[in-house]
Amino acid sequence: MSLAVLKSRALAGMEAPEVSVEVHLANGLPSFTIVGLPDTEVKESRDRVRAALQNCGFDMPARRITANLAPADLPKESGRFDLPIALGILAASGQLPGDQLHHYEFAGELSLSGQLRPIRGALAMTFAMQRSGAGAPRAFILPQANADEAALVRDACIYPAHSLLEVCAHFAAHASHTALQRHEPMLAAHALAYPDFADVQGQQQARRALEVAAAGGHNVLMVGPPGAGKTMLASRFPGVLPPMSDEEALESAAVHSLGGHFKVEHWKRRPYRAPHQTASGVALVGGGNVPRPGEISLAHCGVLFLDEIAEFQRRVLDVLRQPMESGVISISRAARQAEFPARFQLIAAMNPCPCGYLGHASGRCRCTPDAVLRYHSRLSGPLLDRIDLQIEVAAIPPAALGRHAGAGESTQAIARRVAAAFALQLARQGKANQRLNSTEIEQHCRLEAHGEQLLQGAMARLHWSARTYHRVLRVARSIADLAGSPGITQPHVAEAIQYRRVLREI
Repeated sequence: MSLAVLKSRALAGMEAPEVSVEVHLANGLPSFTIVGLPDTEVKESRDRVRAALQNCGFDMPARRITANLAPADLPKESGRFDLPIALGILAASGQLPGDQLHHYEFAGELSLSGQLRPIRGALAMTFAMQRSGAGAPRAFILPQANADEAALVRDACIYPAHSLLEVCAHFAAHASHTALQRHEPMLAAHALAYPDFADVQGQQQARRALEVAAAGGHNVLMVGPPGAGKTMLASRFPGVLPPMSDEEALESAAVHSLGGHFKVEHWKRRPYRAPHQTASGVALVGGGNVPRPGEISLAHCGVLFLDEIAEFQRRVLDVLRQPMESGVISISRAARQAEFPARFQLIAAMNPCPCGYLGHASGRCRCTPDAVLRYHSRLSGPLLDRIDLQIEVAAIPPAALGRHAGAGESTQAIARRVAAAFALQLARQGKANQRLNSTEIEQHCRLEAHGEQLLQGAMARLHWSARTYHRVLRVARSIADLAGSPGITQPHVAEAIQYRRVLREI
């Protein structure tokens, strides 16, 4: 038989559409052509496959070889098609029995010696294979380095291999003793360790605000002088978030798999991303000729920390506005479109003025009011409107430091209260308070008369928008959940209002 057909997967954002790898051998001058909209990496498969076959002891047919990657209008990228192309050549030339190939899907990049190298997006490819529902379920043969992440998909049949020779031995008629072994996931051995809030001395208001934020999934802006502990607080925030569900863990792992940096030891660990101030808009939201996830997607189900947020370019920060509301980011290019999840918690930190010491006890600040206003204006009003808690983190007095100051409350103690409050939200509405829409707010965030009067007065005095009004209600609902209160009372509303500090008044 001079034709062999194998199955593989491409990547298009979070999707992994099926690709048929058709290899045909014909008479004529020896040549090797790959068609089906391949990019440069795929075209280079010709040289990798030829060298791998020869170094593994197989014959490279001296015929006209055509490898078609169908459908033809789907862009193909990366070296994941090396393995199915090599197997297709062997099957079409009769060097490998091809009667069982249709029960499998294949992906893997080949080295010149025939070893299999890891690929990106193995988890997304396995997940797409399982939910395709096209006939009998197939098994997936892929590099050993990708086995752990691919096996996270429930009921997926994964056969990892180290080399092309191992894959060929699996299909050899008289070598059943060398068949590949099915891989089982191993997830229970990794303990989650986060930095401890007990290391933070003082800053009781900031600690309380972060606890409220963790309970309800709210965004936070911390404003304070250098050395006040803003970065230290933010780095400990993921440890108090509610435990990840299996669905959240799979979504987060799939995004990291697309970037090629998923680690099994990070399973169910909340992501923590802290990009530098020089990051571009594309680095934050994702993009490129072949759309890749950005920092907001890599922080999906976790924390995006923007330290010195006022030092970011304003146009870069404004690209966060839409995904902060929707929880997804859609990237459109001339030939490709992709959508990535981006449900993250924003924790931002900044100085109160350009020099950082406005209002400091040392009196060192010499910034003019205009300079302070320009500095604050680097954060647009619409972006600030989407940040639920805006708090001041003051400098720590000397009495709160040192060995006699006493340790703060531990991460475990705070996490227990947060988990209890989040459990109330799941039982009541099935999601975090921050994700409530306007109809659900009317249903679950009803105020008593005194609380309603207090909130209406604050809205009139501070000229809040309707979005801010709803965000204050969500925060008040989270405060009530931490207190175990079924209703939202006036003290809950008062605490929520004080977290909506107007930045330009600091």
